Amino acid sequence: MPIINRAGEMELHTLTAHELAKLLRSREVSSEELTRALYEHIEKTDEEIGAYITLTKYIAIEQAKEADKRIKEKRGVAPLTGIPIAIKDNMCIKDVRTTCGSKMLSNFIPPYNAAVINKLRENGLVFLGKTNMDEFAMGSSTETSYLKVTRNPWDTNTIPGGSSGGSAAAVASDQAILSIGSDTGGSIRQPASHCGIVGMKPTYGRVSRYGLVAFASSLDQIGPLTKDVQDCAVLLEVISGYDPLDSTSVNMNVPDYMSFLNKDIKNIKIGVPKEYFVEGIDKDVKSSIKAAIKKLEELGAIIEEVSLPHTEYAVATYYIIAPAEASSNLARYDGVKYGYRAKVEGADKDLLGMYEDTRKEGFGAEVKRRIMLGTHTLSSGYYDAYYLKAQKVRTLIKQDFDQVFKGFDLLVTPTSPTPAFKIGEKIDDPLQMYLSDIFTIPTNLAGLPTISLPCGLSKNGLPIGLQLIGNYFDEGRILQVAHAFEQNTKSSSL
Repeated sequence: MPIINRAGEMELHTLTAHELAKLLRSREVSSEELTRALYEHIEKTDEEIGAYITLTKYIAIEQAKEADKRIKEKRGVAPLTGIPIAIKDNMCIKDVRTTCGSKMLSNFIPPYNAAVINKLRENGLVFLGKTNMDEFAMGSSTETSYLKVTRNPWDTNTIPGGSSGGSAAAVASDQAILSIGSDTGGSIRQPASHCGIVGMKPTYGRVSRYGLVAFASSLDQIGPLTKDVQDCAVLLEVISGYDPLDSTSVNMNVPDYMSFLNKDIKNIKIGVPKEYFVEGIDKDVKSSIKAAIKKLEELGAIIEEVSLPHTEYAVATYYIIAPAEASSNLARYDGVKYGYRAKVEGADKDLLGMYEDTRKEGFGAEVKRRIMLGTHTLSSGYYDAYYLKAQKVRTLIKQDFDQVFKGFDLLVTPTSPTPAFKIGEKIDDPLQMYLSDIFTIPTNLAGLPTISLPCGLSKNGLPIGLQLIGNYFDEGRILQVAHAFEQNTKSSSL
């Protein structure tokens, strides 16, 4: 429902992309007018929220003018032409600062575009700016960013989730109509859950990772964060597709995801993994998820309990594999080729000393922690005991999902064990922070598609997210069930 201000004018920044697309096509509103309205809103609100690192107004206004021209001339108009979008600051945009939330890249200007950026440009979207994130995507609260802390628009004393906290907060606070994030262990879905929006991690290989600054290459995946499921479906279709520049990209046709919406979900078999309803889960989360499962059953889905027996090992497995890959990927930041370089002073400082000082000064505590952990597990004395064993357990986790999907279409779980917690509450307790992703990590290890969408509020008025997990490349069915649930719960307190 559009928000009307005191002057009786429609607040454009509060609308969804599909609502705005109709206004743009009918030329009731121009993309330039919409873009300027968003920057006005950002100027009023972002000092408190802290969603953005870099605003690209000079690019956005030109893109908006070009989009208006395309619409007027009816030339190459796509479903999202003229819609403003925010980009997580670990995706390269040519000639635009890309920091990854780190001192190490605080002045890095990429010479090329990421594959997803080229797709968005081709479709005529407008780039508002780069959003804040945990440093090198390592974190669950957007508190490890070197540049700033992002706050949850629902309660600015709480975290927005991470690592895509800036992207989620931008959409939740109406500072962007759409945004793009990346998900290595839940970094799209967990902030979507905490900020009361929709976030999707596609199947590994569905969206090109070319131009995404790597954290853990076998786990990272780019995906949409949106105000509703319909916007998610449209944006997912825009960014999906084969890319020969990404060796992990899968050469498959991209479905028309909109065709899956507005269908009933009768007789769709949905499993409820018993391992996801463990002791320690927040009472409000548990009751909201149970109510959501009941609603899915009322809509005709067949609900049964299932088992994923190796789930309990997922967090331990992830925190061996992800840091190992991170230690390899982040070895390139040595102060020589690009990025931050420590000052070398004194005759006793050699090349090795410069390397050491650059990494000591350029990386934050969480990044250094994971690099050291990963380097340790890859060392000759521990490779077999830790890394190799973790890869074997990863296979067992994948096999659990393979077995369940022989008899079920989807799985339903909580997205996060708790609603958003207070800023500063867990930043000094890494183990508690890591457990924030306990329900999202298994699908990254398996490479499965999954979505988070709002399903309720805690007693403190904070959003709670429902997670739907599908089989490989079955994003359409996930969107079908998510849309049916969303359309039948719109009258709730959310």
